[in-house]
Amino acid sequence: MFQDFVEERIEGDGATLFVRRAGPEGAPPIVLLHGYPQTSAMWHGVAPTLARSYQVVCPDLRGYGRSDKPTSDASHEPYSKRAMAGDIVAVMQRLGHNRFLVGAHDRGARVAHRMGLDHPEYVAAMALLDIAPTREMYAGTGVKFARAYWHWFFLTQPNPLPEHMIGADPEGFWKLKCFNQARGDNPFSPDALAEYLAAFADPDAIHASCEDYRAAATIDIEHDDADQGRKLDMPLLTLWAKRGVIEACFDALGLWRQRAAQVEGEALDTTHYMAEEIPDDIAARMSDFFARHPIQAETAK
Repeated sequence: MFQDFVEERIEGDGATLFVRRAGPEGAPPIVLLHGYPQTSAMWHGVAPTLARSYQVVCPDLRGYGRSDKPTSDASHEPYSKRAMAGDIVAVMQRLGHNRFLVGAHDRGARVAHRMGLDHPEYVAAMALLDIAPTREMYAGTGVKFARAYWHWFFLTQPNPLPEHMIGADPEGFWKLKCFNQARGDNPFSPDALAEYLAAFADPDAIHASCEDYRAAATIDIEHDDADQGRKLDMPLLTLWAKRGVIEACFDALGLWRQRAAQVEGEALDTTHYMAEEIPDDIAARMSDFFARHPIQAETAK
């Protein structure tokens, strides 16, 4: 995976992140953010295509993969999307990118949403995969959603309940959760799956990812409420799975139009892990969208 990509650790804003990156010098920068319980390996089918035309940066989020896993606290602030977004902005700045594009999936897309609100001067446009806004999803929860996204409610239980239960069989939990969201299939390449499972075997990663969800249900919503209706002002592409929970339980476009000023998107014939199921299509759609909403390479100083 990721042939010709540099692998390094780069200091963020309170956590040092493992990063894969490649692309022509001087090309527009794009950062790709992964979801739960994965790593930057999820972009293995998308990033090399984008790297022909963009400087592609694929970090492991704080708490995941080979990135730092800071100690949390009772507020869960160290795993708030605000803190996680701060890492991404800091990493991109250290690479010389003061304005960039964002592609993101699942938890990474929630980090991207907060990054666009907190740091709009850095984010030129974003493409988000298979999410609706967190606060609105919690507010609209019904029985169908709760049964399908049971992990949203399990992982938010107080420490150490989910940590101990997952830690008894991390691989079994990972496969149960992820294969379930893929309608019982395994859409993951052997190399990517091996990386995911190795990373998730770390008890610190299990705890950190639970903290990510605890933050989403508490402090992240407080941050959303404090915005008092402020919307994302950069162009937003939202793509979601036609055979997934977002399509079944929510009006994705309608919800995003409540939270963003410029929104386009559609459902695609996949399950949740669309970047690994249809990577060529995702890379093409991102390329088309970012070509219509470009940044100049010289802007990224």
